[in-house]
Amino acid sequence: MLQTTLRLRALPGCGAMAEGIDLAAVDRETAGALRRGLFEHGVLFFRDQTLSPEDHIRLAELIAPIDVNRFFPADSRWPMIAKVEKTAEQQTNIGGGWHTDHSYDVAPAMGSILVARELPPSGGDTLFADMYAAYETLDEETKREVATLRAVHGSDHVFGEKGAYTQTDQPALARGGIETPESVHPVVIRHPGSGKKVLYVNPGFTLRFEGRTREESLPLLMKLFAHAMDPARVYRFAWRPGSVAMWDNRATWHFALNDYHGHYRLMHRITLGGEPLQAA
Repeated sequence: MLQTTLRLRALPGCGAMAEGIDLAAVDRETAGALRRGLFEHGVLFFRDQTLSPEDHIRLAELIAPIDVNRFFPADSRWPMIAKVEKTAEQQTNIGGGWHTDHSYDVAPAMGSILVARELPPSGGDTLFADMYAAYETLDEETKREVATLRAVHGSDHVFGEKGAYTQTDQPALARGGIETPESVHPVVIRHPGSGKKVLYVNPGFTLRFEGRTREESLPLLMKLFAHAMDPARVYRFAWRPGSVAMWDNRATWHFALNDYHGHYRLMHRITLGGEPLQAA
């Protein structure tokens, strides 16, 4: 398929559907177009793809350096690929709450490329929220309030040896002995790819505002979280065989729905390396 036929169709709420492209045959020029589209729309969706694991790795390397997630189990044959897996017997899924990946790192991951491998008969959709629009639609008073704030992000409460996953049937995700440091980022960042302002806090990993306690931070954090998850700025992506999603962690949140108990689901995820974030 000719790469020059790439078309991006904006979707309601968040993201764009990419059409006219074979991800297994992307060249550097088309990879550049995908990066620009990703930075503009926050998340790109693809249908009817036939990406082998080797194709998946090659595609990721054309977009950005690969950042191997230190918490997720890796595929033994392809260590750069993380397995996002839930067995038919398990009740807990991975990513079952609003979050953005790696905000707890000093240089948060740019994004991810997620490929559907084995799907349940139905369910398992992923929600994506537009954090460009979340900032743009804040009232002016709140924009002034958050303009110079910085927020502390961390992962110990989720992935640490006493984190949330220890209380689930996916305890292997709570990795004792792996560092879970906190990091600090501006609440409003300037997206390094698009130049647009982004609201950069998330329910999964944002703990508090710098210089404030958790209790002091919660009223404003909860206000921002509720605003960002407004359905008007959310798109629900239904997975099917051959589906791929490529998202930008700086411009979106996501939420993996856990509504397919009794069925196996396996996704392959490659994380794309990022950079330290700057205030808008």
